[in-house]
Amino acid sequence: MELRQLRHFVAVCEEQHFTHAAECLGITQSGLSASIRSLERDLDTQLLLRTTRRVTPTPTGRLLLAEAQRILAAADGLRELVTDDQRVRGTLSLGTEQCMGVVDAVPLLHRYRALHPEVTLNLQQAATEELLTQIRAGHLDTALVAGTLHEGGGVRILRITEEPMMLLSAPDHPLDEDDVLGRLAREEYVDLHPGWGARDCADRAFAEFGIARRVALQVNDVYTLLDLVHRGMGVAVVPRPVLDKPQAGGLRSVALPGGTRWAVGLALPRDARPSIATRAFLDLLGTEHPIHESGH
Repeated sequence: MELRQLRHFVAVCEEQHFTHAAECLGITQSGLSASIRSLERDLDTQLLLRTTRRVTPTPTGRLLLAEAQRILAAADGLRELVTDDQRVRGTLSLGTEQCMGVVDAVPLLHRYRALHPEVTLNLQQAATEELLTQIRAGHLDTALVAGTLHEGGGVRILRITEEPMMLLSAPDHPLDEDDVLGRLAREEYVDLHPGWGARDCADRAFAEFGIARRVALQVNDVYTLLDLVHRGMGVAVVPRPVLDKPQAGGLRSVALPGGTRWAVGLALPRDARPSIATRAFLDLLGTEHPIHESGH
């Protein structure tokens, strides 16, 4: 059994067609068919079911497909490690929540591009819940995420920093620091949509307090949220770095009681070895922010 044969087998399974797979591989259809027959002889089993419309793996073929994909990924990783020049190439698909404050993806990517110009960069901005879904599906290499950041579901988190949660109100709105819990139960709130890290923290904090809150207005960005608070449309629960934004100037704030903390971290697939392009991003981030693996 050779790596070449495994590549041929995987290509046929993915394309479900010998002609299409041969075109993708840049070989003749007869050569591809001969390679698959040789692999089946070596393993003494049928791997593919051939029909006039498509080709599908047998039950044994499906088992081999999963293992072949793992072996080929490992082989590609080894090839990267021993390349003659150590230039970083490939693609980095990075996700990030917007407006996190403590880590800004744009300057990081600018620095990354200066160091590694041959890497193709793909950036996706979304709520943390969506970013974690994309990590699990293999559509992102890594993502800057925020919230309570509990690991699980095939994702590991490299925790960067933690911040307290704050209650924000309009300048003329009373905030009693001696009775914050009593105030929380009486307020009307503006907040980000579910799935955002700050919304996750706020919901968990109120569950901890045993207080039901009314979120009257939900928005998709921090700047609109701050504008609504300025106009007295409600109070907001936000991470402390939000107070550093110019748009937060003049707003009243008080620390939210309880143990809920807003964390920022880097999400990675738990069982996949990061590519060289991803490892270069980890190295860059590590030079600017200490990273510790989450124990959660």
